[in-house]
Amino acid sequence: MQKVQDIIRKKPYLAWYVRSAEGLSDESVLEHVLNYGNWEDVQTFIKIKCLKETKNLFNKTIKQNRVNYSNNIKHYFDLYFNL
Repeated sequence: MQKVQDIIRKKPYLAWYVRSAEGLSDESVLEHVLNYGNWEDVQTFIKIKCLKETKNLFNKTIKQNRVNYSNNIKHYFDLYFNL
């Protein structure tokens, strides 16, 4: 079974400062994929977690006090996941 951490393992430049992808939460992997990945990476994440779960993870992270998405990324995916 494929895990979302496999995305970072295959493309370590998405989280170049992280020693091991295994320690990353699903929320953290999603953040790295949306901020630094391409559309294929986003679709791979959605295939692994499903659209509903990806949407839930995104919505959970943007409601926190500290949000690491740029304004453009946050706005785009807020529209994408919540239409």
